[in-house]
Order: sequence, then C-alpha cells, then structure tokens
Amino acid sequence: MINKNIVPVIKKFGLVDEVQRGNFGLEKENLRVDKKGHLALTPHPSVFGDKKKNPYITVDFSESQVEMITPSFKKVKDAYYFLENLHDIVTENLDGEYLWPQSLPPIIPEEEKIPVAQFQQDKASEEYRDNLAKKYGKYLQLLSGIHYNFSFDTDFIKDFYEKANTGESFKEFKNNLYMKVARNYMKHSWLLVYLLGASGVVHKSYSPNCIAKLQTFDKDLYYFENGISFRNSICGYRNKKELYISHNSLEEYIEDIKKHIADGTIQGAREYYSSLRLKSKNAGDLLGSLEKDGIEYLEVRSIDLNPFARIGIELEDMEFIHLFLMHMLLKGECSFTKEDYLAAKENEKMLATHGLHEEFTLTGVCGGTFKVTDLVIAIFNEMITNFKELGIYDEKMEKTFEFQFKKVYDVKNLYLNRLLKSVKEEGYIEFHLHAAEKSLEYTKKNSFSLKNYEDMELSTQILIRDAIKRGVKFEIADRTENFITLEKDGRKEYVKQATKTSKDSYVSMLIMENKVVSKKVLAEAGIKVPAGNNYDSIEDAKADYRKFENKKIVVKPKSTNFGLGISIFQNGFTKEEYFKALEIAFSEDRSVLVEEFISGREFRFLVIGDEVAGILHRVPANVVGDGRKTIRELVEIKNESHLRGTHYEKPLQKIKLGDIEALLLSNQGKDFDYVPYENEIVYLRENSNISTGGDSIDFTDEIPEIYKEIAVRAAKSANVVFCGVDIMINDIKNENPEGNYAVIEINFNPAIHIHCYPAVGKNRKIGDRILDVLGF
Repeated sequence: MINKNIVPVIKKFGLVDEVQRGNFGLEKENLRVDKKGHLALTPHPSVFGDKKKNPYITVDFSESQVEMITPSFKKVKDAYYFLENLHDIVTENLDGEYLWPQSLPPIIPEEEKIPVAQFQQDKASEEYRDNLAKKYGKYLQLLSGIHYNFSFDTDFIKDFYEKANTGESFKEFKNNLYMKVARNYMKHSWLLVYLLGASGVVHKSYSPNCIAKLQTFDKDLYYFENGISFRNSICGYRNKKELYISHNSLEEYIEDIKKHIADGTIQGAREYYSSLRLKSKNAGDLLGSLEKDGIEYLEVRSIDLNPFARIGIELEDMEFIHLFLMHMLLKGECSFTKEDYLAAKENEKMLATHGLHEEFTLTGVCGGTFKVTDLVIAIFNEMITNFKELGIYDEKMEKTFEFQFKKVYDVKNLYLNRLLKSVKEEGYIEFHLHAAEKSLEYTKKNSFSLKNYEDMELSTQILIRDAIKRGVKFEIADRTENFITLEKDGRKEYVKQATKTSKDSYVSMLIMENKVVSKKVLAEAGIKVPAGNNYDSIEDAKADYRKFENKKIVVKPKSTNFGLGISIFQNGFTKEEYFKALEIAFSEDRSVLVEEFISGREFRFLVIGDEVAGILHRVPANVVGDGRKTIRELVEIKNESHLRGTHYEKPLQKIKLGDIEALLLSNQGKDFDYVPYENEIVYLRENSNISTGGDSIDFTDEIPEIYKEIAVRAAKSANVVFCGVDIMINDIKNENPEGNYAVIEINFNPAIHIHCYPAVGKNRKIGDRILDVLGF
C-alpha cells in the first residue's frame, strides 16, 4: 500500500492535517576568513567553550570551519530563526574575522597549513579527520553547506500505522515509510541541486588537481561553464568511487554500508557521502542505533550556502524542501534497482556539473530522457495536483511554488547565475566579503534581539543568547513569565527574568521590594539613606504637609518599578501639588514614602555577587539643540536610533511628547515647537527612567572604587547576589563618600539590557557574568 500514491489513503484515514506536521532542524557550516578574504588559520574561538560539548556551535573538519546546529522544531520558520540567532551569535563574537558566505572556500593556503579540528579528550575524532585529509585532501573537506533535518510528526506515523493495519511492527512500518521517502528522494535529488545550487566559481588556490577539469572564469577563478553546483559536481564532495547502497529496506542499507566498512572503502557510516542520509537517535553509533531504534529522521545534505541569503538559506526554500519531502511520501514509486540507484546518482552529479547546457537531459524516474526545465515543471505540477487533492493548496503554498517557478521560467534567477553575475561585476573575494560585512553590520544593529523570542524581556533574551554562545542548553519553562531552565554538565538552574535565581532567597527579594524595610536594612548597615516617612493613609500624609513645606522632597509608592507614581519637587511646591503627588503615588500602592530629595546625580550600580558589574547614569528624556530644529523634530530624529523602540522591545524607549512633557516644557517657558539654540539641552522629563525615554550612560570606569564598595555592602545588607543599587552622588571625583552620597533604593530583578546596550558606553556583557555566578 505505502509504495503507491497514498493521497487517497491519507484522505480516507483523515490524516490530511497530520501529514503536514513535522520536526525540522538545520546544520550549517561556514569557514572563518580574515578581512582580506584569506582562510582564518586561528583556533576555534574560545568564547564558544568546549567545541565537543557545545550543542549549538562547534567545528566540522577544520578548526577554521564553524558548524552551527539548531535543535528540532515543530515549524520550519522556528528552525530558520534559530539558525539566524546562531549565525548572529557567531558573527558578533569573531575577533576581526567574518563568516565566509559561500560553500566554496576563499583564498586558502597550502594544504599542510590548513588546521584540522583539534579535540583535547577525543583523539578518535582527530584521527578520523586526519584519515579524511589523507584520503580526500584537506581542500575537499573545506567545502561547506547546509543540512536539513526532517521527520514526520510521531503522532502522524502512529495514527497511520494503526489505521493501515499492515501486520508489521511499528518500527518496521516507520522504517518502510522513511525508506519510501528516501528512494523517491534519491531519484529526484537533482531537483534541489538545480533550485538551490550556488557554488559555481572556485578560487585558483583551491586544488590544482580539480582545476585541471575546469574552465577559466577570469585570471584567479575557475568554473564549470554550465555547472550549477561545484560542491555536488564531479569535483565535489563525494566518495573516491561511487558506492552502491541499497535503499530497498533499512536492513539492506545497513548491510551494504557495513560491507564497505569491512573492505576498507570507508572508515564508517559518516563517510558514506550521499545527498540524503538516514539518521537515528545515537549519531555516535549510527548503524547500531538504526538497527535498534530504526530511522528517526532524514538528513538532506546537498544544499549549498546561498550567499544572497544573510544566513545561507532562504525561508522560502526551507518551506519548499518540506513540501518536497512530503511529496516524496505521497507519490507512487517505480523500481529502484542498483542500476536505478546509480542512474539517480549520475543525474545529480552531471546536473551539478553540466546542467545549464542547452542540450543537457536527465533520465526520468521511470525511464526516458527529459530537458531539465520540462522535468522540473512536471514535478511541480505533480506536487500541486497532490496537494490540491488533499485540499491543502492555499495562498501560502502557492507563494512557495511561485518563488521556485521564478527560477525555472527565468534562469537568471537561479542562485548560480546571480552569483556569476555578481562575481563578474564585483570580484569573487570582494562580493563575498561585502556580503559578510553587511551581515555583520546587521548583526551589530540587532544584537540585543533574539529572533522568535522578541515577546520575552530583553534581559531574558540576552541571557539565552549568552547561554547559547557557551553551549548551555536552555528551555522555556514559562514564556509569559520569562522563566527558563539552563543545563550543562549535569547542572540545572531555573531562572526567572534573567536575575531571579536560586542564589537569592525569597525574603531577600521581599526586602528589596519593600522600600521601608530596605531603608531600615541599609541604615542598620551604616549606609546613608534619605530621611523621610512612610504613610499607609493619604490623610496622614496630607496632615504632615507642614513637615515638608519649603523642603526638597520625593513622593513615591513604597513598591514601584519603572518610575511609576513618583513625583520630585526640587524647587518648592504648593499644597495642591503635594496633595496631587500623594494621589498619584497612592494610585500605584497602598503605602507611600515622602523622603528628602538627595541632590547630585543618580547612578544605577548593578551588583552581581561580590562585584559591581556595571554602572549607569540615567539621564531624563532630553534633546540637544542645533539652533535650527524644533523640539518636536529633534525628538523624531532621536527616536530613529536602532536602540530605541516601544513596549520594551529595544534597550531604549522612544521619547513621547504627551501631557507630562508638555507641562514640564511649559514650566520652562517652552513648547514642542521651541527651537533650542546650539548645544542647548532641553529636558522633557524629571524622572530619569529609561522606560520614559531616558538615556543610559555607562560610568563603570569613571566611578571611584569606594562607591562600588558601598554598592556591594548595600547588596550584602539584604543578603542578595543579584541586585540594582541606586545611588545619588554629588561629586563623582570625590573619593570621600561622607556627605557626598545616599543610597535611595535597592532593586530586585534589575534590568541587565541597559548595561549591555547603553546609549553611551560599552557593552558590559552581563549575561556572561550571570552565567559565571550560576556555575556555567
């Protein structure tokens, strides 16, 4: 049954929705290069930790060849976005180097200078690579690409198995299902090479032996004149001789690979180079795991790096590959003898080498010869017919096919032809370096954002990003609460909002949350705090108006964040203004503090453990005049910064021009249409919170050590590891704190993103500091 077209069966069994579901993952290799386009000969960056233990960022054959691995996801786009995150993390952590955006190498040195990957405690991996270098040469091993990992949803296979009632075991049924996909894929593997081929021009430094088979593109470059993918061509990544591996059953597949290992043709299953590989749970013992557990997923291995896609592959191409693999299950199949297998391999190889020649033809799946574009269109139409019969051909799927049809109807749109045109216009090294530079520029502007996790707090995104960089596995425990788990080397930590961890007790957090108690704790530790009173009744607070009259005061809720409910009176106030401030504060909390206003500048000290990890001065929302533009125009320009956004999606918030800002300007005799003179600073808010458009300025290196010691003492007084200490300092150059400072608050759950992405100053790498304290 399963060998025929099973579209009617899928409909009959009610599995139309289920057959579309799957699990998706990606693996990508990129060479590291210097700024002149030479292969980087430096070791794998230590910032990524132990390359053997990092599940996300490691190496392939060479120390110079970064490999990025995504987890498995239920949606194609999720795998795509995670690969984008990996690409960005690697890109921004390379020191003076780029990720080469092409499958074919840059300028490479003599073979003996190419560094093979080193593994301190895994000599077997080193020996395996050394043997590959001797057998195939190091040049060939530098060819890089993308692997697309796919499996059907387990529930779909189980439901299909139960309804089909074939008499097989579940494992046999699953294996046979994937073997059908594999056979059909092998017959059609050339199609993905045609649509995704993007490795057409090779630098003269690559390999003298292979270059002899090529034509001259220019003085430094060679190519197959009608080739589509050098990486999949007769010069590409393939075994010394064409191996026959039966795909009639998993048992025969395993047996044939074992034979080739036994006779010394290949070292192990990993050395069987095919455009599709059957994979199981244990990659270290692939054949043993396949025998025990059966096929768990398929690995598509023929995808070139696309230099026109920032991360090496387009989302639309990933969506198409999914449809293609689904079609390989749905469609019927012809025989697949040894001759059919070898013909399919020849189709793929020769199309990659000569496929754009106008006379080139392919052998059809069930016999006959066809022109490439005719066969592509026929396959597309067969796919569309099947999907329409299932009732799943919608607007999104139509756009996916349109994306591919454009390549077929106008071959100028093929990635290979676009590449040749670009290289001819810019030069091989120049074009790819330009693409790498643009990618780095984009990464730098958006490095605070973790793709597909933008709904989470920036601080949590930063911690996840740094965990990925180090190879710490993470899971989202509760997305809305920004609760994650971190795990590495048997150690597991639960973290909420980046800084709420097992290192701090619940009572410590309650102390920091309660301004009255925290002031008491600080004062008992000998730390200067503002004098003032706490009120649980607005009537009592109003009755004490005379106590504060003609004084500089701050009215604020006992428990507050983001500057909500705070009123500051530096220049006197009326009874009406005082009462209004109390009403605002009591609207935020049941208790309110009225404290003396401490003069000076406010600094946020971020304390982690026994150290101050960062210090920020937060400046109220403001603009600086140029003598020509209005306040309204200056705000618009300032809001264009890539660091400013809304709803806390970016490190800084856009400045708003509302009633509060209008009132403050009115008190200064100004309005939104006022034109400040050159270098005039106009403040739009009294409070300095980033959440209301304030600027964050890094002062970590400017503040004397004595005030850092006070901040650590403040944290210790509440027995906390992670906290924000807000200190007012009159003169930061004065190293005598007496009468020069006061701690106005200690804060649990301090935002870390403001220290990583200040408006002025450098990134303090707070995510790394947190991971250090947590033992990762």
